[in-house]
Amino acid sequence: MLGKKSIRVNGADCGVEALILGAITSIGGFLFGYDTGQISGMLLFRDFKDRFGQVDTPEGRDFQPIIQSLLVSLMSIGTLLGALSASYTADWWGRRKSLTFGVGVFIIGNIIQITAMNHWVHMMMGRFVAGLGVGNLSVGVPMFQSECSPREIRGAVVASYQLMITFGILIANLVNYGVREIEDQSASWRIVIGLGIAFSLPLGLGILLVPESPRWLAARSRWDEARLSLARLRGMKNDPQHQLVEDDMVEMKGILEKERAVGVGSWAECFVPKPNGVPKQVYRTILGISLHFLQQWTGVNYFFYYGATIFESAGIEDPIQTQLILGAVNVACTFYGLYVVEKYGRRWPLLIGAIWQAAWLAVFASMGTALDPENNRTSGILMIVSAAMFIASFAVTWGPICWVVIGETFPLRTRAKQASLATAGNWLGNFMISFLTPLATDGIGYAYGFVFVATNIAGALLVYFFLYESVSLSLENVDTMYGQPDLKPWTSKKWMPPGYVTRMNRDEDFFHNDRAQHASGVDDLDDRTTAVPSGRPSRVVDEEKKADGVNGLGATESREERVNRAV
Repeated sequence: MLGKKSIRVNGADCGVEALILGAITSIGGFLFGYDTGQISGMLLFRDFKDRFGQVDTPEGRDFQPIIQSLLVSLMSIGTLLGALSASYTADWWGRRKSLTFGVGVFIIGNIIQITAMNHWVHMMMGRFVAGLGVGNLSVGVPMFQSECSPREIRGAVVASYQLMITFGILIANLVNYGVREIEDQSASWRIVIGLGIAFSLPLGLGILLVPESPRWLAARSRWDEARLSLARLRGMKNDPQHQLVEDDMVEMKGILEKERAVGVGSWAECFVPKPNGVPKQVYRTILGISLHFLQQWTGVNYFFYYGATIFESAGIEDPIQTQLILGAVNVACTFYGLYVVEKYGRRWPLLIGAIWQAAWLAVFASMGTALDPENNRTSGILMIVSAAMFIASFAVTWGPICWVVIGETFPLRTRAKQASLATAGNWLGNFMISFLTPLATDGIGYAYGFVFVATNIAGALLVYFFLYESVSLSLENVDTMYGQPDLKPWTSKKWMPPGYVTRMNRDEDFFHNDRAQHASGVDDLDDRTTAVPSGRPSRVVDEEKKADGVNGLGATESREERVNRAV
């Protein structure tokens, strides 16, 4: 009998605390989006330009392109460094306390910004410090969500991080739209920044009330706490010995014991191949960095950082309102993205999304280059439509799914370090976009869009040839999948882990035998629940297959036959 607090979601038994955890941690994505969206409108506020601008114009002061680049982009350098430091804080203090630390740093950065008076360097350093906090959260949140969410809903939970990024951008646009009537006062931009502090408090405090990551606890041999954490996340706090919790413990323990045998991973082995028993470790590091770098180079923040400025130069009467429309499209389509990530997996949505985005960016760049949108209304309208269609695709595919991939691709041995590196790749791309865009648009105008056409095509090729399909697999079995020597990324969706009839359904006889051995004190559970590093099934599974072959002459159907029949 399931505990009273267990809820069925997508076939999974989830505790109320698991849903609360997903909601609270997603605020980290909201802060990411809010900080991204606020600068676009603030750069147009009269008081903001008069205080921090360098160039005198008939309308007032304005920014030099290089100063505007630094003001916007230095936050991305902060987030890059914050992402790298998150691997240490997440491992030292635990996932929850690390997130609280990130919120604290973010608040300090916002206070520095609010107190800026007339020097752009003061404002820039405040954005840098806030970036340190956002960078910490951008690693910690997807990693914490992946480690705590039942595998059946993990993709949707982690994708909710991107959903909240889009909400953050939309709310920032709404606030900018609301305060534009007082753009001649410092309250306009100070209100925008100050609200970020208020939005961050529920995450900083609420995260301490949810369970700690069971995998982080187990990695430190705190097995009783890990079991209780799993039970709470499954809604079985009063029944931690429940069969479902026991199955989760068996799967997790097998991989952890194997990884413990080869020690804690170093930064070096993320890049230098070593015979440590972890499959495709360097491969996965480079894949994660490349995927997240290209997520930024799809061109999304070309619109969200500088969209208002771009549309103002294109002759749009109300560029902030246009930015608000794009933000609304972003939010609406991300809801559909939560369905897509679990229904269609990771590979095909990313592949199709990249091709679709490249096509609409080509339209955007072609129209802006061929017909001056400032003097041609049709060209301006078509550019807005192209931008909206691009953002719709990003919101469904590359936006949420890249964060899902980063949360489930890496082995526990080096997960925090590799997640930090991948997120740092994201922020490096973010910095390059935010720094180069004012300079590039000043030099080549809308032809800059053709660069993003090429990067989207590169993203499609990366996904097709290198990304494995991990939908509905536990984190431990994702590791096993990457260890299969003959499995190719484009055929990986057909692969199923040992002990499963389908990716969603366990073979109860197989797991019953595992639990029986666990109860009798057998230590080599990992040999039964996973494949050895070469990808070859373990000795115990070989013996079970032989036994099935003998018994299969009677009425009993072997596990392999059940798998084949299900497929």
